Amino acid sequence: MECLLAVVLATILTVRHSAWDRESASNAVLTIEDDYIKWVDFTVSYEALCQAYQWDVDTHGTEHEICWVELLAYTASRTGGSFGKDALKVMDKAAKALSEGEETIESLTEDLKYYAYYKEAYDAVLGGLVGEYREEKVDEAGNVGYEDRYGLKGYFPLARGFDYTHYDDFGAGRSYGYKRKHLGHDMMGLVGTPIMAVESGVVTALGWNQYGGWRIGISSFDGKRYYYYAHLRQNYPYAEGLEEGSVVTAGDVIGYMGHTGYSTKENVNNIEITHLHWGLQLIFDESQREGNNEIWVDVYALTRFLAKHTQPAVKVEGTKEWVRTGDIVDPAVEEYEAQHSGEVRTPVREDSLKGDEVVEEQQVTSESSES
Repeated sequence: MECLLAVVLATILTVRHSAWDRESASNAVLTIEDDYIKWVDFTVSYEALCQAYQWDVDTHGTEHEICWVELLAYTASRTGGSFGKDALKVMDKAAKALSEGEETIESLTEDLKYYAYYKEAYDAVLGGLVGEYREEKVDEAGNVGYEDRYGLKGYFPLARGFDYTHYDDFGAGRSYGYKRKHLGHDMMGLVGTPIMAVESGVVTALGWNQYGGWRIGISSFDGKRYYYYAHLRQNYPYAEGLEEGSVVTAGDVIGYMGHTGYSTKENVNNIEITHLHWGLQLIFDESQREGNNEIWVDVYALTRFLAKHTQPAVKVEGTKEWVRTGDIVDPAVEEYEAQHSGEVRTPVREDSLKGDEVVEEQQVTSESSES
């Protein structure tokens, strides 16, 4: 009898363990078929993003550097994609061992079945946001120079100081045209609020869409990420000179908040509430670029995280234009331009945008901003 009970118990435990494996592979993060990822649920919390990023920055340049994407992927493969308080403890313990040279990421992950899946998925989401760049600095004498930086080179999608509100509305129902899920993140604010490029990339879509109104699509240089900015301002939706094929640097002003859309006729304000809809599409295979195989991820936690890096903007007197107050040099832009010499177009701006007519830097701090 005891032997029979032992066999039954072992069978139950085996079934439960197999079920957990299947769940953590398919529901928590992604599924992989035909050698490319078919689906991603980006469930990394704001707290986890902050903690992993801090370990990355703190260990940069040391003997034992930690990559925040690898640390997040390790944590997810240990917790089945959960990022609660226990997961943060798992992450912290691993990071300490890595930073002290007691472990390597290879030794920590060699027996983790789903680490490679999480690593590829998270790298697709976060791969272009942290790294080396050069930031413009002006000394007391007015001399302009650049300082080497390492850290967050992706930017918050709204210019610093402009009021906004937001909440996690990914997956909410939408009914205009047809019933569907909301595959982006809405940030409510004021008409004309400058919209900033989250990551450097190439403008691959620009113009009217009956659902998104005036919209911009920017592809990352590696082709894995497509950033979608929609419902831009009526009559004056885009930054001057922006066009398809333009190369933009993270933190550039690319457009202005509005409430256009929900109309087959162009330039119509049919959206009730002024807001920016921004979305992030992942592309692992060309079949996922358009159609039923598209992968869009929830960027609410990422939006909160990006509030750590906001870019001020100033208004150009006598115009509707706003421009960033200081430039950065992104090595990714330099590399892309070198590889595509003669093909690259950058937004054309009048000389006055860098002259005495640039005025009125926004000073009001948004209560809901976390920068």
